[in-house]
Parts: sequence; structure tokens; C-alpha cells
Amino acid sequence: MRVPGTGRTIGGRAGDPFRPRRVAMLSVHTSPLDRPGGGDAGGMNVYVLHLAKQLARLDVEVEIFTRATSSRSVPVVEACPGVTVRHVETGPGRQPTKESLSARLHRFASAVLRVEAAHGRGHYDMVHSHYWLSGQVGGVVAEHWGVPLVHSMHTMAKVKNLALAAGDEPEPPAREAGEEGVVSASDLLIANADDEAHQLVRLYGADPDQVATVWPGVDLATFTPGRRQRARARLGLAPDAVVLLYAGRIQPLKAPDVLIRAAARLLAVRPQLRSRLLVPVVGGPSGNGLARPHGLVDLARELRVDDVVRFHPPVEQSVLADWYRAADLTVVPSYNESFGLVALESQACGTPVLASSVGGLRTAVADGVSGVLLADHEPDTWARTMGELIDDPARMRRLQSGAVAHASRFGWDATAASTLDAYAVACERRRAEFFEAVTCR
Repeated sequence: MRVPGTGRTIGGRAGDPFRPRRVAMLSVHTSPLDRPGGGDAGGMNVYVLHLAKQLARLDVEVEIFTRATSSRSVPVVEACPGVTVRHVETGPGRQPTKESLSARLHRFASAVLRVEAAHGRGHYDMVHSHYWLSGQVGGVVAEHWGVPLVHSMHTMAKVKNLALAAGDEPEPPAREAGEEGVVSASDLLIANADDEAHQLVRLYGADPDQVATVWPGVDLATFTPGRRQRARARLGLAPDAVVLLYAGRIQPLKAPDVLIRAAARLLAVRPQLRSRLLVPVVGGPSGNGLARPHGLVDLARELRVDDVVRFHPPVEQSVLADWYRAADLTVVPSYNESFGLVALESQACGTPVLASSVGGLRTAVADGVSGVLLADHEPDTWARTMGELIDDPARMRRLQSGAVAHASRFGWDATAASTLDAYAVACERRRAEFFEAVTCR
């Protein structure tokens, strides 16, 4: 794990005396048990659950606190030995309004504190919060317990507002201010890629020594290479189809419209491809995409490509792996990505990725080796590149091999080990501050 700003590499600290035994992990607005690909469930859900499971394998007990979104939510779920998910009641409704947000976060923090009180003082050694809402709760409970707060942003309002899709709504100033508060309250910030680390320093004023870069992982047991034709047979796809896959949440930030517009441009210059072209969109509306849940369907119809674009709801991870294996290319045209787990999952299955050259995608995709990165969102550019790749089987075979090799570097075991190193750094920082305060008295 690299700590930007110091040139320091830390690792191999399994015997560190400050290694946490129990971690309270906060994921306020979305449960890691929800299926990714629609609503609020996405890459962060995958991240939280897999990180917790790998930490448990390293003998660190993890309790994940998340907001109950239904009266049917089971209060306590054992996700696996060593990982407990607690669904906390904060009031009715899936998504809190700005007016009710403060009250709900207060109730959430109170519920977390009650759990610790039931366990006994000193039960948790560390708080790890995910996303800014969780960070606000994390600051309260970590201060109350006297333990370090480690925070992962996942997405940041200031970054999103600098790269808005056409027609997308900017993140409100209240979120920007909230994120600034979380940065100030955290002992350590975990960034998914160097781009995010630099943004934390440049846009939020984080101390470079406060930021550690830890790459997310990919489930290398689920997302594995396989025979394309077998995957297509299981999904009911034609053996000779040209499959350009989009997988993930449907919202302006993710830019699935760029793929649909590019497909229309591709067919305009290659009408003979229409009988073979297939553009599956596997996922559901999310975020600002909920304002026009059928917008992408309407766009495909308007551009007269509704015969080649097929919409599928979110699927289980094992089925998603088949979609990756069945595709010629997975297309990730996002305006911003803190990392891009979809890109990693696709590459682990042996399918190259055509992606935007933004944020963490510059790390998740090895340009020219495991996929291709594009600097703009012009449909003509994407259509031309897709056509060039389709026409060059030898290049595609090289990218397929490169995709598997590149993804193999990103196992969740490595992510957990580096995260544990980050926890040790946070403990050291907290201990140093304590002794400094005592010495100065």
C-alpha cells in the first residue's frame, strides 16, 4: 500500500500491536447485502461486503451497520463467520430527504452507540465508514469511543460536479460541506486510486500523510475466464453476435447513453452489422436516473436501435459473470469513477474493456493491454473505436489475455491486507496525537 505524499510503502505488519480485533463498519444508505446494479446498490456494496469477509479471514471481527430500508429487513444477519450485518431502523422511506437527513443520522448514530454499550465499553477498536453520510456518523461514534476513524469516500461531490453529464443535477453544497467535515474528522482516508488521493488533497485540503491508496479487489473465484459460446448458450444469445455490454446502474453519471448513441453511429456506417449487433444493458435506474426511469428505453427507440439494445434487470454475480464472458467488449463510458469494479470483473472473465479515461478507471484498465481508454464522450469516437476493435481479432485476443493478467493483480485478499496496514497507520496517528497531548500538559 502506498501513502501518497510520503513516498512510503507500508506492509507486512501482521504482528503490529495496534492491529484491531473488532471493527465497526458503517454503510448508512445502502446495505452490502443488496444486489448490485440498481437503486442505491452498486460497487460500494460489493466493496464493503468482500472487504469485511477478507478481514474476517485475517481474524478481524467486523460488524457492518446499515440503514434498514424495509420493515422486513432482518435486524441482525451473519454474512459469514466473523461478519455481522446490522440493519438499523431510522424511519420510513428508502432515501432520506435533505430535511430529514440530520435527524436520521442522529438516530443512526444513537443506535450504533447502543450496540456498543450492550457489548461493553471498548468493544470496537476502529470505525471504518463508507460514503459521506456514514462518515458523519463515524465522526460522532469514533469520538465517543475514543477510537480512530478511517473513511472511504467512494464518490465525492466536488469531483462529480466538475464532470457532470448533460442534464445531470449537481450535488448540493450541503454534501460538499459534509464531506469537508468528514475529511477533517478522519484519522486516515482510504482512496481507491491515486487520482482520488490527489483529489482529496487538492479539492478537500486533506493532509497528504492522511491519505492512503488501497486498490479495491475483484472476486477472482466468481469472475473467471470461460468459454464464450457456452456463456452465450446459457444466456440465449446467438453464437455469431457482436456483443457490446453495459453492466451497472442506469444514471447520467455512468453515461450508458453514450454506448447507445455510439451503437447508432456504428450502424449508420455499417448497416450490415445490424443482424448481429447486440447491446445488452444489465442493471436498473439509480440516483438521478430515477427521474426518468424509461429515458434510456426512449433514447434507443428514438435512435432506432431498440432492436439491438436489450434491457435486463440486475442479476446475481454468477449470472453477471456469464454476461461478461459472453461479451466481445464491456463498455464503461462513465463521466467519473472512483475505481470501476465492473471493469475489473469483466477483465477477470477475459473480456476487454472500452472505458473513459477518468478517475480510477485509469488504474482498473491497463490502456492498450487489457482494454482501451478514451479521453472524450463523443459517440463518434466510441463508435469508431468499437469498429476498429471488432475488425481486429488479433488485437482482441491480445487484449483478452492482458485482461486476465491485469485483473489477477486485484484480489480481495490483497485489498484486505493493505486495509489492515492502513488501520495500523491510523492507530499510530491516534497514539502519537495522544502522547503529544499528554506531553504538552
